[in-house]
Amino acid sequence: MEVKDVNTALLNDFEVYQLLMDLKQQQILNTIMYKTLYCISKTPCKFKSPQVVSNFLVALKIHKLTKAEKLRLFNHRPVTAVEIQLMVEESEEQLMEEQIEALLQTMTSILHRDLAKENSPVFCEPSEPQQ
Repeated sequence: MEVKDVNTALLNDFEVYQLLMDLKQQQILNTIMYKTLYCISKTPCKFKSPQVVSNFLVALKIHKLTKAEKLRLFNHRPVTAVEIQLMVEESEEQLMEEQIEALLQTMTSILHRDLAKENSPVFCEPSEPQQ
């Protein structure tokens, strides 16, 4: 297998969910897409919107994070400093304790706002989807 274009774009879970929902409406959904959509629809991404993604990225501009780090933070929605330190490369050198607290505040204000309508995180099992 040959990789034609390496890392042209990074997609967050919400963007993947939206893409698969669009493809599903067009009746172009094969088994892989169906199973991916089944698993990803059990994550909080289905409660997000393009505005939430935009607000999140704008709020993170003050932090010098890579695209991959922002993507991990958006998808995993850390709630503790330890989780942030695991998702940010060389966080000890890159982030001061106050910056980590500011990141946690950003996560809470933007990504955890709609926890009431979300279920607790469910991990997709490799078994067949139930209908």
